[in-house]
Amino acid sequence: MISSKAIREYGELHPDAVPSLSNWLTITRRAKWRTFVELRADFGNADQVGLRTVFNISGNKYRMIARVNYHRQLVFVLKILKHTEYDKGNWK
Repeated sequence: MISSKAIREYGELHPDAVPSLSNWLTITRRAKWRTFVELRADFGNADQVGLRTVFNISGNKYRMIARVNYHRQLVFVLKILKHTEYDKGNWK
């Protein structure tokens, strides 16, 4: 289960991200990941950063930081940032 509110709100501010965010949402809603390895099968560029998972969006123009609970099959979108904002590291 995942809420699309954060994705919808970010898409309103950054319309060019909408196709990639929609694709991410479709794949994630269908997924039954049990491990990060399984998640990487769908999103090969995803990275594990501590307890968070970082997804590249729109060809790495944006980064989505999420918390994935594999046991409960939940994904929490914590932040979506431009790549330049992500690089500053204030999200950690």
